[in-house]
Amino acid sequence: MRSLILLLLTAALAHAAVPTEKIENVRGLLRDRNLDAAESAADALIAAHPTEAEAHALLGNVRVAKGDADGAVKACEKAAELAPRNGEYQRQLGEAYSLAAQKAGMFSKMSWGKKVIAAYEKAVALDPSNLAARQSLMSFYQMAPGMMGGGADKAHAQAAEIKKLDAARGHVAYAILYVGEKKYAEALAEIEAVLQATPDHYAALFQYGRISALTGERIDRGMDALKKCLTFPPTPGAPGHDAAHWRLGNLWEKKGDKPAASAAYQAALALNPGFQQAIDALKKLD
Repeated sequence: MRSLILLLLTAALAHAAVPTEKIENVRGLLRDRNLDAAESAADALIAAHPTEAEAHALLGNVRVAKGDADGAVKACEKAAELAPRNGEYQRQLGEAYSLAAQKAGMFSKMSWGKKVIAAYEKAVALDPSNLAARQSLMSFYQMAPGMMGGGADKAHAQAAEIKKLDAARGHVAYAILYVGEKKYAEALAEIEAVLQATPDHYAALFQYGRISALTGERIDRGMDALKKCLTFPPTPGAPGHDAAHWRLGNLWEKKGDKPAASAAYQAALALNPGFQQAIDALKKLD
């Protein structure tokens, strides 16, 4: 009888919901880029709640942030397996596959690319209101060749859907597309439309700084936008503070201030030691 009771208790614990405070603890560690602690906390959640998709999804997010492609894919696939109708877990799986594609050899990229697009498309199909999933799908459509399912028409269609759901994020989405098409004036117009209505819009501020770094125009305003961006927490789907510091370093370089550029790149790497663009930029300064 005692053994039966223990088995029942074990089963009940395995199916118990993950405590909210423990989920938020992992998310907080992840936001603070305390990745080793976040991974340990997520591992502990899985040990206590092995059948809870949320625990595996959190671990997958941490491993994506650490650049651990194999670990991220394993954790995100498990989350999607446990909750196959959850669109957000499908989006996160797409992010894990995307990381694996980036690290894969030339001949493996096609296979990973097909998995990326399948995950993003499924995420949108399961939850059409998931703006982050639509933006990820939009970016993939813009980057991928037609033979992998990409295409400018598909990318613009996703931007249009995003704008229907959220006008500000729609403007940002179109700006991202226009930057990819080197239509910088059109991109800036989209961003200005957001900032006039919402001066503290994180993603719009970042994109303004990005466009300034790419074009070398409106440098001071671009720097102000990125500095302001760094005073707010990153919004879902937008580049993080590490990318903002990197772009700020780009702008300091354009102003000819190498020490300030170096400090900005080092700040990016303090948040994300594996940030390759910042690593490369810092080496070029030497």
